[in-house]
Amino acid sequence: MSDQRETLSKEFLEQQRERLDALRQTLLGGEENTIANERMDQEQHGSEAEEFEDAAQAMAQQEINQNLRNVNDLRISDIERALQKIADGTYGFSDLSGDPIPVERLKAVPEAILTVQEQEKRDSGN
Repeated sequence: MSDQRETLSKEFLEQQRERLDALRQTLLGGEENTIANERMDQEQHGSEAEEFEDAAQAMAQQEINQNLRNVNDLRISDIERALQKIADGTYGFSDLSGDPIPVERLKAVPEAILTVQEQEKRDSGN
């Protein structure tokens, strides 16, 4: 475990913290935009007569938006956890196994809190 701590310099951890903060803001801003767009669409077209196809398209879009929200909620949760791990000094280690997460993975996915194998199991629902 100490090998991983030695490879994660203070500069690297600060860069990751900044990236995580920016990513969180981007995701939260996107969520606000989606909600605002849905609200504006409803206000602009809410009183118009609706065709069945329009209703089906609206329902499909709502389902897509909800799925995006679910994914973003999970990412935001992982971002929050990664930020907490930086504060605790445990960033770079899996929440499940305690195994080191490779630096290249952390560079690619700063919110990574699991190894690739553990993440794949989580994503597949196992």
